[in-house]
Amino acid sequence: MRYGFTTGSCSAAAAKAAAYMLLSGKTKENICITTPKGIDFNASIVDIDKEERYVKCAVIKDGGDDPDVTTGAYVYAKVILVDEGNEIIIDGEEGVGRVTKPGLDQEVGNAAINSVPRQMIEKEVREVMELLDYNKSLKVLISVPDGEEIAKKTFNPRLGIVGGISILGTSGIVEPMSTKAILDTIRVELNQKKAMGYKNIVISPGNYGLDFMKDTYGYDLERAVKCSNYIGDTLDLIGEIGFEEVLLCGHIGKLIKVSGGIMNTHSKEADCRMELMVSAGVKVNIPPELLIEALECVSTDSAYSILKQSGKEKEMMDIIMDRIDYYLNKRVAGRFNIECIVFSNEHGLLGKSNGAEELIKKIIGEDIGNE
Repeated sequence: MRYGFTTGSCSAAAAKAAAYMLLSGKTKENICITTPKGIDFNASIVDIDKEERYVKCAVIKDGGDDPDVTTGAYVYAKVILVDEGNEIIIDGEEGVGRVTKPGLDQEVGNAAINSVPRQMIEKEVREVMELLDYNKSLKVLISVPDGEEIAKKTFNPRLGIVGGISILGTSGIVEPMSTKAILDTIRVELNQKKAMGYKNIVISPGNYGLDFMKDTYGYDLERAVKCSNYIGDTLDLIGEIGFEEVLLCGHIGKLIKVSGGIMNTHSKEADCRMELMVSAGVKVNIPPELLIEALECVSTDSAYSILKQSGKEKEMMDIIMDRIDYYLNKRVAGRFNIECIVFSNEHGLLGKSNGAEELIKKIIGEDIGNE
């Protein structure tokens, strides 16, 4: 399947081309940047607008074979001369959202241009400045004319990002994420573990919490099989392949959904994180004003921080863990033993099933024996 390039890569490429045209006076219809993944992006530059004090141009977003709502969007960068300092100022214009709630990558008030795209833009523009011996400041404004309309198809409005899309991407590329391809990869990893003699296994939605697991349990989460959002399907595969015991380990932002019986945790399938946390808070009589405040949060870490003020967070998490345990065992249907650890990068260990610690020790011992 064909991969594409993120809005962050498009922004960086457009900014690099605009900076080059502004500082050299030459027209640039193609530009190359290297993504954080190490893959070169050879971008075509379109809709060039050259003036004495600025240049504006666009890159058309191509998401490859991934079903991406931003594919086909024009991502513009306008680079403007600034006569003082020696910095690169990055902001958003039309169609780029602005952050209005805490708990996201950018602070409230900032354009929703995430950290890695900002670093990419800075790197590529700085490279041009050094090449052409320019030592004053440049201002880079990113815009996506259709961004406000596109954003209606995303979770941005719910997250408190208003006015447009987010400029995203940690690797710079968009890898096709078909369900079959992901599940085939998970099956391969599980079969490999089984062939190596493993009877027990850790699964995790991702690498969130690497430090937590190493510091708390001495377990390297890189050894876990990554199930992405497909928790239920992965459990079914484990049942087919025949492991004896499984530890599900993950961040509260993903696993809170399992407490509602949701086994595909992708945001397009369901996003009821705050509602599930607050419903557990209701059961332990957390004050209504804190519950209402938590409902408005955009991250589970922020909601937990608010509900923790009641002093009843342990009782709340006991209920959440009980529901997670119920739905996991319902899906497993007696085919193997399932335990769970839920953590937060900000708050550490939040909850664990009764046999989780004993199982992690057993798995660590099994890892040592299979090395």
